Amino acid sequence: MMLHFRDPAKLKTKKIVFEEAYAARDSTTLEQLKELSSKRKMIEESINESSSITTAIAREMSGGLTSRSEQVLHNLEMYLPLLENLIFHVGMISNFGQIVRWNSELKMQWTSALSSSSFFNFKGPKYFQINSLQFEIGMTLFLYGAILRERALEVLPADLVQSATLFREAAGVFHHLAHKVLPILQNSLTEERPPEVVSSVSTVMSLICLAEAQAVTIKRAEEKGTTVGLLAKLHHGVAELLDDAAGVLNTAIRECNDISSRIVEFISCCKALHELKSQKYFAESLKIANQFGAAIGVLRVALVEVKKKKMPGQESWKCVLKEEIDKFAELLRKHEHENEFVWHEKVPSEDELPKPEGNKIASIIPYQPKRWERQLAFKI
Repeated sequence: MMLHFRDPAKLKTKKIVFEEAYAARDSTTLEQLKELSSKRKMIEESINESSSITTAIAREMSGGLTSRSEQVLHNLEMYLPLLENLIFHVGMISNFGQIVRWNSELKMQWTSALSSSSFFNFKGPKYFQINSLQFEIGMTLFLYGAILRERALEVLPADLVQSATLFREAAGVFHHLAHKVLPILQNSLTEERPPEVVSSVSTVMSLICLAEAQAVTIKRAEEKGTTVGLLAKLHHGVAELLDDAAGVLNTAIRECNDISSRIVEFISCCKALHELKSQKYFAESLKIANQFGAAIGVLRVALVEVKKKKMPGQESWKCVLKEEIDKFAELLRKHEHENEFVWHEKVPSEDELPKPEGNKIASIIPYQPKRWERQLAFKI
């Protein structure tokens, strides 16, 4: 069973009207700015849950899509190419002061889904305002990656291949954010910033999505009867990806100390779960190789290690982990009982035990930004 961490998709934003901030030189530009505002309004209403349209109309407007996550993805995919075009044309304007004034008038404001201050703000969600179109596209792409991840979880019970693909696409979006979009924004950032605009946070999200993609691939491999030795390596690979994410997250926390502990807890719980699964399959492979004593040693050490860890986090995560620990303890008991009465093998010390190897096979699907190439003209 996979652990679910849905916080990244819980972003909210305030209304933006592009045609009121940017001075269009002609009617064509004005109409395109209005279209941009209209597309963004659909995103605003869907994530703020403020839409007055019925479910049937929402389905019709999105081309028959019934899932809320699919509808949000559709709206984002309609908005992003228009936004890319605006950024392209604004970037060609040499009057930097004018751009600053226009962006200030837009009042681009987003909440954070990963900020600790957002969880303890009794006055309602805290909004961050950064007067840069890079902030707008950065937050929109973060939302896009998060909703792709939500959709991957949604289709998981029915289609493992599609779920893994969606996780890999989400990893690609976050990788693009970390390397192509957010570095440009850094000079515009103030001390008060949401974690979503910190490049290393997007790298963490990319690694989490890759770990989840590999976890889904493992489910498929288990169904196909893949050898226990390979399953051990794949689960250990997931744990290694999450260990990489934890390391990058430590860097992110130094850059932005307002990051919620929930993402730290999720990574820790997830890593512990896959380490247990890896050791279980590894012990089984040792048993098949007639190393029964070593198999018991591996199970003992793994159980001691996981029980040492303090596992904070939401109750559903702890329940899944506890269930896995209980199954693991029962497996160890059975192995010890069998060894006592049948095999009589010596259990090696911890230093003498073989170590599992990790195999990381999940890779990102690169995000390719699209731009609707329409001419825009502004009064400077």
